[in-house]
Amino acid sequence: MITFDEFQKVDIRIGKIISIEDAETRKPMFRIKLDFGELGTKTAIAGLKGFYEKEDLEGKMVAAVVNLEPRKMGPEVSECMIMAAVTGEDEKVSVLNPQSDIDMGSKVY
Repeated sequence: MITFDEFQKVDIRIGKIISIEDAETRKPMFRIKLDFGELGTKTAIAGLKGFYEKEDLEGKMVAAVVNLEPRKMGPEVSECMIMAAVTGEDEKVSVLNPQSDIDMGSKVY
């Protein structure tokens, strides 16, 4: 368990996916560039390949953790983490996104 104070350190923001490419990683992953408005852009190396087609994600608004320490994944560097839910046995993946228009960079509480 984490404390409430520890949870408050997690900075989750809404970003818009502005580009998607295949990542150069051992596992099938995408290199996704996100625009967080005034926070600027960040790159996520995400294991969404095989669950989504590039064209299904491009332009989508998603929730992402933006204050993670950058993580090297092979030659790639991931600067944030896109939030997604995974269902039971069939492991269906669903990216978390807002249900209405919201500004890029909006904080998720």
